[in-house]
Formats: sequence, C-alpha cells, structure tokens
Amino acid sequence: MTAAPINSMPRDPADVVYLDNAATTWPKPASVGAAMLHYLDTIGGSPGRGGHRKAIAAGRVILDAREAIGGLLGLPDPERIVLLKNATEALNLAILGTLRKGDRVVVSSLEHNSVMRPLRHLEATAHVEVHVVPCDPRGALDPGELAIALRQPTRLVAVTHASNVTGALAPLDDIAEVVHAHGATLLVDAAQTAGAHPIDVKMQGIDLLAFTGHKGLFGPQGTGGLAISGDIPWPISFGGTGSYSEEERQPELMPDRLESGTLNGVGFAGLAAGVEHVTGIGVDEIRRRGSKRLARLLEGLLGSPGVRVYGPADPDHQGEVVSITLEERSSSEVGMLLDDRYGVLCRVGLHCSPAAHRTIGTFPSGTVRLSLSDMTTDEDIDRALLAVRELAAS
Repeated sequence: MTAAPINSMPRDPADVVYLDNAATTWPKPASVGAAMLHYLDTIGGSPGRGGHRKAIAAGRVILDAREAIGGLLGLPDPERIVLLKNATEALNLAILGTLRKGDRVVVSSLEHNSVMRPLRHLEATAHVEVHVVPCDPRGALDPGELAIALRQPTRLVAVTHASNVTGALAPLDDIAEVVHAHGATLLVDAAQTAGAHPIDVKMQGIDLLAFTGHKGLFGPQGTGGLAISGDIPWPISFGGTGSYSEEERQPELMPDRLESGTLNGVGFAGLAAGVEHVTGIGVDEIRRRGSKRLARLLEGLLGSPGVRVYGPADPDHQGEVVSITLEERSSSEVGMLLDDRYGVLCRVGLHCSPAAHRTIGTFPSGTVRLSLSDMTTDEDIDRALLAVRELAAS
C-alpha cells in the first residue's frame, strides 16, 4: 500500500517532529520544569551568599547538582565539577586557563568554533601554535596520526567526543593513552554526548571535560560546566564567590576559584532533575535505545534515492546526529520545506563547525542535520523519512 503524500494531509501547526536535539533537546522531562518552578516558588535564595535558610536551601540545590553530575561522569568529588552557563564557557575556561604564551595545542579537524575561536585568538595574541590533525572524510580520527602530531612537545590536546555535524565518535580510550604517553593534557568536548553516552572521566583518562546541560542531560539552557580530574586551570574571570570576602584576591579553593558571580540556581535545579531522569533510565540503556533509533534513521536515509548521507553511517561509531544533502536542492531550501510542509524541524547550514564541513566536503553550503534524543519516537523517525523521500523525489 502506497502512503499518501504527507503534504496532502491536513496538519496541526503544533504537531511537529522535532529533530534538532543536537542544538537543544525538546521536549524535556516534566520533572525539569517542576524543579525549576519549585526553586522559584519556595527557595529563591542566592546560593553561597548568606547563612539564612533560603540561601542554605539554594546552596543545597547547587551541591545536589554537582553531586549528580559528578556521579554520572565518574568524578565523585563535587568540588571538581565547575558549574558554568554552557559548554562554550567551559571550553574557553579549559583552553584560556591552561595554555600560555608559546604553547602548542593539537586538535582534530572536526572541532566546533567553541574550541577553534579561542585557539585562533591565542594563536594571534599569544603565539600559541595550533596543529590540526585531519580526520578522514567520514569524520574518523586516527590515534596513530595523533601520535605523530604529538612528537613535538604539546601542552593540550582538544577533541570532540562526537561531532555535532556527523555524529562521528572519537575513540577516547585510545586517544587518552596516546595523549598521556606524550605528557599532554586531554580536553574533551562532550556537548553532544554527556547523558547520551557512557563517560567515566577518571577511568578514561580525561583531564578536562566540557559539558552542557541543555542537550543529553535534559536540563535548561544556561547551564553547563567543566569536569576536572587533572590539573586545575587558571581562572579567566574574577569576582564575588561568597567565600573569603575579606580578600581582594581570587580564592584558591575549588570550585570557587573558577566560579565568579551568582550561579544560576533555578537553572541548576532543573539540570539536577534532568540528570536524575538520565540516571533513572541509565546511560547504557539510553545509548542502546539511541543506537537502535539511529540505525532506523540511517537505514531509511541510505535507502532513499537522491539523498546523500555524511559521516560514519554506523550506529556503533556515531552519536544520534546525521547530516544529509538532497540532489539539486540547497540545504536551506530543504530545511524550510521540511518545516513548512511537513512540520519536521531540523537545522541547516554549517552548525558553527566550518572545520568539520571542510573535512567532509560540504563547505560552504553546509548540510541538513537531523538529530535525535531519548524522547524521539519511531513514529517521529518514520514521518521524517517520508518527508525527506518525498522532497528528494520532487
């Protein structure tokens, strides 16, 4: 039986297929909004800024968030979980707080501008040498090529755990072994994987791990942080911490050393609830379900004439992110038509990762990116596949 064209069916504007989870997950668990509302309605104090009951309650929320995140990432010391507003701020802290004038840093050719822009700034202002190890056209990073690059003294190696363009997963265990054998520090960008893939910072030899709260951890925007198992970076912002207020120098104790200004208490209340949701299911189970969903999407796309799929196209080596292009159509046109005609919401363009698009051969036109989460259903995937096939055939 042939399905009727999707665009001939009446569609409720609110009935959408949301496949932009690499930008931010939606929907969130109901517990996230409930926790944020509870904070606003009943707690409301400023964490670490007073000894009254509401300030203490707010501080407890922050500690709960640190402990939940640390437990999920295999870093039990909550003082080593620095809470920030997103992965970009965490990456800037790790990079600007670690590198000094004349240092050398090695990165992959898949890195997001949250890594490349601070590095290019240091390259121009502090004579930091930036060496890029090319990945193959499918987005794979060869640890052997990394080892060759590390024959020269190197302070820092920065790699994305999963590309936000292709979903390609980096072999972190092999990379960590190579990096530490050469005496360098390993920084991992886990914006796409924290909460969606098993990560154990200590067991995997990750010195610095940047995470965001609003993607796989199902928290709100404006939350994220840096997990530190190795050397502590120097602070890049200074100010009030609620501790040692008699001193005009930044305190040395953690995490105050790296956290200046009032924390986003309501946001981290929501993030703690998101992390609790993730741990309640189990990251291994989330990854298993994610691989199954990804396989369904990839099988449908690879079997669609006129559709080109980029990246590994293998659920064992890929996060829940897929980039495609359609013959004879620009990515921007495809994204617009998917939204307007079919209610399929995705992201198009360069995704703030021009280096990755140069690697896979889609610069400057970019791709159409379809990204899933644990909230994505099989029905969502099937509706998106029908829409893509119909556009490719028209």
